[in-house]
Amino acid sequence: MLTVLLVGSLAIVATVVIESFVIAVAVAVLNRFAERLRGMTMFTRTMLTLSGLSLWLLAGISVALWLWAALFIVLGEFDSLAAALYFSSVSATTLGYGDTLLSERWQLLSGFVAANGLVLFSLNTAFLFEALRRLNEAGRRDV
Repeated sequence: MLTVLLVGSLAIVATVVIESFVIAVAVAVLNRFAERLRGMTMFTRTMLTLSGLSLWLLAGISVALWLWAALFIVLGEFDSLAAALYFSSVSATTLGYGDTLLSERWQLLSGFVAANGLVLFSLNTAFLFEALRRLNEAGRRDV
């Protein structure tokens, strides 16, 4: 069981670091293009920022899901990438259909994937709300 805890913990650390990098890049890009955004209408600024950030953050979560899928293949839990990615996605979103399961040895990792998904989605949601709050605040100062 110690091995499962270690593997799950390392996978969570890796995905959180990846998502933190994705958010840091988003902050850098927003700071770099802040002046250009100020020249747009509030509607256009909000639409472009929200669309771009959402897609970028979703790409980060996708990388995390691929990482989990690769881990499950390395552990011998799935024979195909499609099955591993399906399990990772269903588990990370806490949907958990139960139609695909891990072996008894690694089944505890299911909870790790679910907890990881909650953390990543929550982190992204908090970042989006803060970005939109600052965007709205900047829009009020521009008027």
